[in-house]
Amino acid sequence: MTRQPEAEGSEEPVRVPIEPALDLHPFRPKDIPSVVEEYLTAAHEAGLREIRLIHGRGIGVQRGIVQRTLDRHPLVVEFYDAPESHLGATVARLRT
Repeated sequence: MTRQPEAEGSEEPVRVPIEPALDLHPFRPKDIPSVVEEYLTAAHEAGLREIRLIHGRGIGVQRGIVQRTLDRHPLVVEFYDAPESHLGATVARLRT
């Protein structure tokens, strides 16, 4: 998965490794839906069937964006708040 760098004038995309968890803190809020969608597809292609999206607790804005994106994505079977994260992460199960 790649994303465009935030630095002005930089033209090299940043490679994001496909692991079971993705920390969304480095991404701009407006980029979260596309980052999550690309990550879900790449994770599924890599054979992952359960992933964790770390969005932080805050006031719940990022959590809402993540969960709305998961709710409409065809590869997602179910998702739920990761209990140990106190609403700071969401776990999603992907289709086989």
